[in-house]
Amino acid sequence: MSVRRKLFGPTSFAPSVHSISLDLLEAGGARAIIVDLDNTLVGYRNPAPALEVHEWIRGALGRGFKVAMVTNNASPWADGVAAGLGIPCVLAARKPRSRGFLTALDVLGAGREETVVIGDQLFTDVLGAKLLGLRVILTEPIVAREQWWMRLVRLAERLMIRRLPRS
Repeated sequence: MSVRRKLFGPTSFAPSVHSISLDLLEAGGARAIIVDLDNTLVGYRNPAPALEVHEWIRGALGRGFKVAMVTNNASPWADGVAAGLGIPCVLAARKPRSRGFLTALDVLGAGREETVVIGDQLFTDVLGAKLLGLRVILTEPIVAREQWWMRLVRLAERLMIRRLPRS
């Protein structure tokens, strides 16, 4: 396996967090979910998650999944989004560093083998998860319009993703 695939190849792809089948996660042995905030749960400059996201999180919790949010965002707003969803939050995680993911695993009381990470960024969510041996689902960003510097990151991500096999 190439280094590129090992570090940047998500386990799978999904259009959005709410399009991910909880049945398939459960069948694959997942019992815990770590989810990103910005452009995964809430679109850039949107104040709150869409109804479909609320329903998906509520469905996951109702089925017994343990869910936590891990975000590089450090604002009170981010903590409020997690509280509104009824899930714990790790703020200022500094992804792709491991600390935020490890804190979430500890909070959830979950092992790496039973946890899946869901996020929209290759260089933070996917890389951070892969460095810890976690499964990861890469979603499309909710909105395409972001800060100017993020457009450069997205371009680099697209170039990298083109070279990865899809599953």
